[in-house]
Amino acid sequence: MDNKRARQIMESHGVIQVLYEGAPVWLESVREGSAEVTNLQTKARLEVPLSRLEECT
Repeated sequence: MDNKRARQIMESHGVIQVLYEGAPVWLESVREGSAEVTNLQTKARLEVPLSRLEECT
């Protein structure tokens, strides 16, 4: 995922499913090349590379 799309998802009024290593995550913040996410299964907060995030369509 690129920085622009990650920001669009964060600003969206809808719910857009995003996965990190196959697990659903919530985008908390986006920086250049990385994002802080919360794993929705474990509630763990992680700093991850944007390139590892996948949007489900």
